[in-house]
Amino acid sequence: MADNEGSLLPRGPLGVWKATIWSLKGLKIAWRVEASFRLEVYLFCLFAPLGLWLGQNAIERVLLVGCLLLVLAAELLNSSIEAVIERYGAEHHEMAGRAKDMGSAAVFVLMMNVLLVWGLLLWPQLADRLAG
Repeated sequence: MADNEGSLLPRGPLGVWKATIWSLKGLKIAWRVEASFRLEVYLFCLFAPLGLWLGQNAIERVLLVGCLLLVLAAELLNSSIEAVIERYGAEHHEMAGRAKDMGSAAVFVLMMNVLLVWGLLLWPQLADRLAG
């Protein structure tokens, strides 16, 4: 929520604690109701350790794991867009369909980013091993 002058929202450690609780609640809900999010978490649990192992330095490790985290974040945003649209009814509306499709496209673009990052960073290692 945006800061407003005179806001009653707590700041400081209590505010950080409440924000953390709300974030964890969102993760729990996403895990419970979103099959795509669960699949992406499973893939993250498989590929993140692999990225940490295959990355040759800290920057490569951050890129390999970070691009996976971006997919999870985009999936959460996409799911929140879909939830808001469904809140107002399941009937088809062109703008609602457009919003849902664009949210899905954002997840897709970040998945392509994963392929690009992993491919560009790991292809030279693979090529060296195959050549030598």
